[in-house]
Amino acid sequence: MSAHPWPPRDAPVYMKEAESKLDAGQLALFRTVEAIVLDCDGILTDGRLIYGPDGEALKTFHARDGLGLVMARVSGIKLGLLTGRDSAVAERRAVELKFDAVKLGRFDKQRAMDEIVGEFDVDPSHILYMGDDLIDLPALDMVGLPVTVPEAPADVRARCRYITTHPGGDGAVREITDLVLMSAGRFGDALVEIADRAWLPREETS
Repeated sequence: MSAHPWPPRDAPVYMKEAESKLDAGQLALFRTVEAIVLDCDGILTDGRLIYGPDGEALKTFHARDGLGLVMARVSGIKLGLLTGRDSAVAERRAVELKFDAVKLGRFDKQRAMDEIVGEFDVDPSHILYMGDDLIDLPALDMVGLPVTVPEAPADVRARCRYITTHPGGDGAVREITDLVLMSAGRFGDALVEIADRAWLPREETS
């Protein structure tokens, strides 16, 4: 019996899938993404904050979002985390997934995004930023591809070029990484790359 092919589908098939989900303007933007910067609460998580006696205790992250981010990273896309909360849990997740830039406790999101642009040396027109609340508007306005989730306020949704079908913390980030890679014809190559265990997230936090 012959083995099933890997990746499961050819690049043109993945590209057609992206084309079926995006209009021409969106497709052009997704194809030029060189960096993805994410808010944490409401994007990587569902936005709920779980506290213990000593403060923030837990956040829940979706494993499929994590794999999507690994696939983006092995494809050469830079990853950034930009959150208003100074969260050790969020920092650990970003380190585990080998993010290139981590900005915690930053309500000055425009200034923080300026720092990320300088660190990445990427034109803002090639950056995708994903945020879910009003505090994200300055950063969303700076980038070529502003993205949000269905739960975001109307003012945020109105300023974004794409609104995910999945909610924050439940596959929204994976939806975005898949579209970025599929639209650029890089999805299958990413699947080949992740077969190498060297690309897997690391456990250490320093």
